[in-house]
Amino acid sequence: MKAAELRQGVISDNIANVDTPNFKRSEVLFEELLSQEMGGQGGLQGKRTNERHIPIGRSGGVVPTAQVQTDNLSQMNNNENNVDIDREMSLLAKNQLSYNFYIQQISHDVKMMRTAIEGR
Repeated sequence: MKAAELRQGVISDNIANVDTPNFKRSEVLFEELLSQEMGGQGGLQGKRTNERHIPIGRSGGVVPTAQVQTDNLSQMNNNENNVDIDREMSLLAKNQLSYNFYIQQISHDVKMMRTAIEGR
């Protein structure tokens, strides 16, 4: 969810600077980093809050954090700006749908925990 929030800000910044000369678009990398980490040996490592807990997954794995990467190589306009407004708007819509899904999933999980606690 934090990556989706960060992505929303980065895409909004790209859209706001669509006509700014020499502006270079940025993007957020998270899903790619997560799939790389999970694709390694044994997947992710479980978080241990107590040394007596049983280790889950491999011993060296960490959950990656979202990273902002700037695209300095491409150029869309004569003013060396590389923001494509149509692409950014579609990425914004895609990110909004993902964010809404994450919120619904968390809401469902909280509802299930509340139901289990109350015993209904």
